[in-house]
Amino acid sequence: MMEMGDMAFVSTFQVRRYECDAYDHLNNVNYVRFLSEATLDALARRATTAAEAAGRCWQANALDVEYLRPIRYGDTVEMRTYITCRAENSLRWIYEYRLVGAEELVARAQADTDRLSSPGSYAVPAVGSPAATHIVTVQHTLPPLVATFPEAPLPPPGVFTMRRRVTWQDLSAGRRVDEATYLAMIEACGMAVVEAHQWPAARMAAEGFAIILRRHQIEFRQPAQLDDELELATWVSGMQRATALRHYEIRRLNDGTLLTRGHTLGVWVNLATGRPMRIPARLIADFAPNIVS
Repeated sequence: MMEMGDMAFVSTFQVRRYECDAYDHLNNVNYVRFLSEATLDALARRATTAAEAAGRCWQANALDVEYLRPIRYGDTVEMRTYITCRAENSLRWIYEYRLVGAEELVARAQADTDRLSSPGSYAVPAVGSPAATHIVTVQHTLPPLVATFPEAPLPPPGVFTMRRRVTWQDLSAGRRVDEATYLAMIEACGMAVVEAHQWPAARMAAEGFAIILRRHQIEFRQPAQLDDELELATWVSGMQRATALRHYEIRRLNDGTLLTRGHTLGVWVNLATGRPMRIPARLIADFAPNIVS
């Protein structure tokens, strides 16, 4: 079993235009795609078998990503990846995102993975260029993000739901929906719920604010397969002066199986100042049925 201690695998990624959102920030989904590539790089460096080198032995069951500073188009991101053992056949991965040449942390993440009994069914491609990763000795001092996944409150009467079918474009190698695609589904559901309550992004921008995502915590229970009909549900709790927690569940429609659940911490930001602001009372009133008291 791999036990890295203060050894870090270092990978670098340059942010491309198509990886950014409308604010010219690295899209949240692509933080996870960078993380996945860094994981494969680390496995290729430390693998003891060909299957492990290709990433086919490990499945993520929980992911926690905290966004601290925006990453923008043209930035070069340095990722330090640490591996520790949680238990037998279980690894915890710690990721630190920095801009090359700077020590300030711009994001951090934690993923828990379990060894699969049948690696082939979750096969992912081997890393394309493991030479891009090097190993350094550097002290990891950050505390872990969350040890266990927190429970969500029961949804309110106005829980928002939407459906979508898993298409070929949603699948990664192994013909399953991977972690980044699940996050993309959650992001699409988040956009749909604000539009359904008459607060699309264009209206928010016209009124001088935006909701910036500060953190994603997601638990992966089962992978969706091609042609699965999915139902996504979302609701809000923990509303504070400038923040709120939006919960998500993704279930397979034909049998109700919970595939993925998670929540996102959103911060209301004044576009003129870039600083957090009080959530508008009109928005709270419009979303009232979707908010847990």
